[in-house]
Amino acid sequence: MEIRWRAFGACLLFAMSWAAWPSSTSAQTLSNTSTISLSASLAQSISVSVTSGSTVSFTLSNGSTAAGDVPAVIQTSWNLIPVVTGAITLYGYFSTPSQALSDGSGNNIASSLVEGRMTTGTPTSYTAFTQTNAVGPAGGGLSLFNESITALNAIKTRSDNLDLRINLSGQTLSAGTYTGTLRIQARAI
Repeated sequence: MEIRWRAFGACLLFAMSWAAWPSSTSAQTLSNTSTISLSASLAQSISVSVTSGSTVSFTLSNGSTAAGDVPAVIQTSWNLIPVVTGAITLYGYFSTPSQALSDGSGNNIASSLVEGRMTTGTPTSYTAFTQTNAVGPAGGGLSLFNESITALNAIKTRSDNLDLRINLSGQTLSAGTYTGTLRIQARAI
């Protein structure tokens, strides 16, 4: 009887080890490989903001020049592709050059009497807003800076001070409060 139990135990041990052993019918099977193509793009961008000096005041005097009380601090930011964009230019302009500032009673200060300078830009000395540029009307603008775009500055933020003055040399205006809007815009080409 002992031999039978030994034989039975051996058979039982064999059966248990056979069940634990992976069989060829339960082997891993893999499918084919499929792919997903990914594409992502980020558009070029430019932004301009006046971070301080969004209101500039002048105390006018006939026959003389009046400087603005504060500089307008202009921040220009961009993310551009150098092989697509060669340069970025910042402009200032008045929508109606003959009426850059007006007192509301028909008395005006033309853009030719308003001068600006950006010591870190193009007009480092005071220059009248009389240029015809890519933005704004003819004869009412001023190019403030032009920067070539390379791989080193394709993503950049810069801040520049725009100093303004009204030059009434040889001019006589009626007393009043004159207001106007100077527009600032950047262009990349």
